[in-house]
Amino acid sequence: MAKIKQYLRMHWLRFLSRTKWQFLLLVPMYVILSSYFLVGYAYWFEPLFFLLATLLNFTLVSTVFIGLDYLIEEIASTFPEISQTSTRIIMTLGVVCTITPMAVCFTVFMYDTLHLFGYTYTIESLVKLLLMNLAANLISIGIYESIYSTDKWKKSMLEKEQLEKSNLQSQLEGLKSQVNPHFLFNSLNSLSSLIADEPDKAERFVDEMSKVYRYLLQTNEAELTPLATELQFIQSYIHLLITRYGKGVSVQIEIEESLKQHYLPPLTLQLLVENAVKHNMTLTSKPLFIEIRTTSEGKLMVRNNLQKRIVRVASNQVGLSNISSKYRLLAQRQPDVSSISIEETPEFFTVTLPLFNQHY
Repeated sequence: MAKIKQYLRMHWLRFLSRTKWQFLLLVPMYVILSSYFLVGYAYWFEPLFFLLATLLNFTLVSTVFIGLDYLIEEIASTFPEISQTSTRIIMTLGVVCTITPMAVCFTVFMYDTLHLFGYTYTIESLVKLLLMNLAANLISIGIYESIYSTDKWKKSMLEKEQLEKSNLQSQLEGLKSQVNPHFLFNSLNSLSSLIADEPDKAERFVDEMSKVYRYLLQTNEAELTPLATELQFIQSYIHLLITRYGKGVSVQIEIEESLKQHYLPPLTLQLLVENAVKHNMTLTSKPLFIEIRTTSEGKLMVRNNLQKRIVRVASNQVGLSNISSKYRLLAQRQPDVSSISIEETPEFFTVTLPLFNQHY
């Protein structure tokens, strides 16, 4: 019983928080005017009529109002997006303009049948009530939709701001991982060893390195990038890794051709490949195998064999955290896209990523 009371109390508070402007302003005005149309001048000059008619009509109007609020919330949850505003308004108008006239006719019938407060049915009183009902509905729906659309717009702006922040953080982490002195030292050391003995390889190394930096800088403001573009970039990044680690790193890429035009957040593959190299041994005798492929469900999978370094590398998990944050935010625009999946077994570390079928 206590739980039922708590639920009803929470539901009532939630109802008032959504509709307090209507319930505290429109409902009293509607009750007073409708009571006057039904009772007549006696409503103002007979205190007992005023009290009883107001209580009765307030009960009837509140019951209909609460029922309509539930239906309107269902419509809003079914058509929640700003792009669905027209559909949401038409559905709401249809429901409201069907139920409330029925409620008005029922009230008139009840008053006339029981002769409440001396009421006698006239077409004039019914028309006045229906016109007032229509005006109240249009005002109520207009204000409700304005508040709803404004809230959705604010949430959309907040999501966009969070996504931009996440993108910038990801971009910063990507740049930091590539321009830190340790990375530059190893890259230049690899380049130096190639210049004298293998100038052709050295030239390609410089070319691939420039592609890596160019992509890092160009994706600064992008929310999504085609998988095909991300794959071109990761090939350059892999070339740098293989030049540095030799046979200690092996990367296999198998991508379904039809999925290459799908989208994912930029630098996702780079962060996952870098994460694999950072936390696992890369020895010629014990190479690190990284697999990038699409699954039968149309998702992207990045998997590596698990051979953790003996000396653990300090990590704040920013890379995986940023990827997860991006997907949570972007999935709100495309609800059929699920979150990322991270799985670790004694043999493998696997990250599965949904792909977006459209660009925003």
